[in-house]
Amino acid sequence: PNVTGCGIDTEQNEALFQPFAQANETVTRTYGGTGLGLTISRNIARMMGGDISVASRPGEGSIFVLTFMCEAAQD
Repeated sequence: PNVTGCGIDTEQNEALFQPFAQANETVTRTYGGTGLGLTISRNIARMMGGDISVASRPGEGSIFVLTFMCEAAQD
């Protein structure tokens, strides 16, 4: 997997999934955003029987993983 971004510390990982929370406010000023994207995404994933998780190291980057349940396609 590709690790990208500036990375975040462990204490901020779960805060990322809270409404209106962002790990770094300077990123908000640069790129915009309200801090709702991961909250909405996690809620949708959980409604589908899955989840979103993050593994991150400051200065190295982050990996976000989305899992969800779906039925196999029928021919």
